[in-house]
Amino acid sequence: MPLSPTQEQIINSIDNEATSSHWKDWKWQMRNSIRDLDTFETLLNITLSPDQRNVFNETVKKFPMSITPYYLSLINTSDMENDPVFRQSVPSHHELDIMKGDMADPLHEDQDSPAPCVTHRYPDRVLLLVSNTCPMYCRHCTRKRKVGDQDTIPTKTSISKGIDYIRSNPAIRDVLLSGGDPFLLPDDYLDWILEELRKIEHVEIIRIGTRTPVVLPYRITPELVQILRKHQPVWVNTHFNHSREMTQSARNALSMLADGGIPLGNQTVLLSGINDCPRIMKALVHQLVKNRVRPYYLYQCDLSEGLSHFRTPVGKGIEILESLIGHTSGFCVPTYVIDAPGGGGKIPVMPNYLISWSTNKVVLRNYEGVITTYKEPDSYEPTFCDRNCDSCDLLLKLEDADETKAIGIEQLLSDHDQTISLVPSSNARHSRRKAEQ
Repeated sequence: MPLSPTQEQIINSIDNEATSSHWKDWKWQMRNSIRDLDTFETLLNITLSPDQRNVFNETVKKFPMSITPYYLSLINTSDMENDPVFRQSVPSHHELDIMKGDMADPLHEDQDSPAPCVTHRYPDRVLLLVSNTCPMYCRHCTRKRKVGDQDTIPTKTSISKGIDYIRSNPAIRDVLLSGGDPFLLPDDYLDWILEELRKIEHVEIIRIGTRTPVVLPYRITPELVQILRKHQPVWVNTHFNHSREMTQSARNALSMLADGGIPLGNQTVLLSGINDCPRIMKALVHQLVKNRVRPYYLYQCDLSEGLSHFRTPVGKGIEILESLIGHTSGFCVPTYVIDAPGGGGKIPVMPNYLISWSTNKVVLRNYEGVITTYKEPDSYEPTFCDRNCDSCDLLLKLEDADETKAIGIEQLLSDHDQTISLVPSSNARHSRRKAEQ
């Protein structure tokens, strides 16, 4: 595939002896990432105003810039201020607006870290941070506190300790590799991490979160795909936020992964001025499924420092879901979630389709506004179940059955657990009870 005129201009400005094979070499792309304003202006053949330059320079002191030549080439220079590629990659003075409620680590990933490189929030899965380097510093990144910081680069020793933690916890069945971007690790290093995880019998699934198909599609090579195939099941989640990012190079990268038998999902962040439009989001999810990528999550933008200009009301996300549910294929609809501040995890947010209910009937509405009813059974008893799970020799008499301790809402719903309520430790009424005893 020949280079576009903009790509030709950029590659000649970087090195007039470079060829298209250099452009498609991911390591060449990384070596020539754009990190300063002068290079940015030179490569795009533009000149910013003095005010724009001052704002830019002030912003990068706190939040650095790094853009691959490939992603830079996608910027529409005739309308930069409204271009979704520009807004995601180029520093804005709004990033210096630290609002009340903004946090460096809003998801409390550091607090939920029982071992180096590990965040353990959910009972059966962990996050393993294996890199802090990204092909591009996304302006909406929730981990701005770490990405690109030389002091937080995970070492092989620290990653080994994280893997040891996973090895010592049989409840962990799912490991998500993240960073930074795991695909920026050398092939042999990534192969070693995957091999060590595959040696752990209770690890069933390995997932990898990467934005390389979006901002550095040339990183997806036959050699990388072969490594992933070797350690199946491996799932890959990408991060497309706008259909303009779905270039032919991106399609080629996704095709290589899908043809290699790698299941693909996508996690989109809802961003003001970029994709907060039902038509834009529908175009994106259609592009994704056309390229064998399942829309997985639509994230409400986190409360990280300097992201207030990207945040939308939650109602905008609900509006977008209303425009998708019933109006397109069910597998095109992502789950809209808020990653709860303080480490509460992902909370699904949906339009309300259950209008009301009584003992024997529920009232529902569909995407058109049609209101209908569903009749409940007159009586319901679980088949062959005496609700004594500890001594069950019926439904739970299954090979490989895994019984774990119920927590949270699951605990309240469990027939085998006698807990009737969950009370926060800071509850004033219960504190008074204890004081009076």
